[in-house]
Amino acid sequence: MDIAQLIQTVAIYALPVLFAITIHEAAHGYAARHFGDNTAYMLGRITLNPLKHIDPVGTILMPLLLYFATSGAFLFGYAKPVPVRFGKLRNPKRDMIWVALAGPGVNFLQALLWGALFYVLKGTDITEPFFLKMAQGGILVNLVMFAFNLFPLPPLDGGRILVGLLPYRQAELVSRIEPWGFFIVMGLVIAGVVSSLWMQPLMTLSYWLLDILLTPIAMLFG
Repeated sequence: MDIAQLIQTVAIYALPVLFAITIHEAAHGYAARHFGDNTAYMLGRITLNPLKHIDPVGTILMPLLLYFATSGAFLFGYAKPVPVRFGKLRNPKRDMIWVALAGPGVNFLQALLWGALFYVLKGTDITEPFFLKMAQGGILVNLVMFAFNLFPLPPLDGGRILVGLLPYRQAELVSRIEPWGFFIVMGLVIAGVVSSLWMQPLMTLSYWLLDILLTPIAMLFG
């Protein structure tokens, strides 16, 4: 692996990734506080300080090792999850949906903002490749986080949304998967199931929707 290429890739993606994970986790905490659970607030996790959300292994070591091992073909990482005591929410089953949706929701919003920045840079004749690639990287990183976290299996956000939407009996059955959910998800990722049946269709749909929302800015700065 070319070390210069690695440094360039890290430089391009560092800021988008930090923003993506920090605001994602803070959004969970803020939504939980809004709906009655102060746990994340009391622990200082409703913050834009990335150091509060970075996991040394999941955010730094694992992505770097995977980057080297697969020549950049496969990356995976995670941040410290914001603690939420769903039993303290005013309406646990309903509010769980909004708390879980807050993280992916702000990732889609960030993708929209990075997309707007990309068109503004091009429209103002700023052609420095580094900044254009960073804006494109910001779109990609946030849409990947948006789509992956919506996968409907606990402990991912999509799994919590599914538990909140299902009737109580079915919701209880799905929630029992959570202790093994991470390993099941990783197995499905390695097998290519998540990529082919979930990520690719949802990413295609997300880019299509993003293009529609960014059309006015593209026309203004085109």
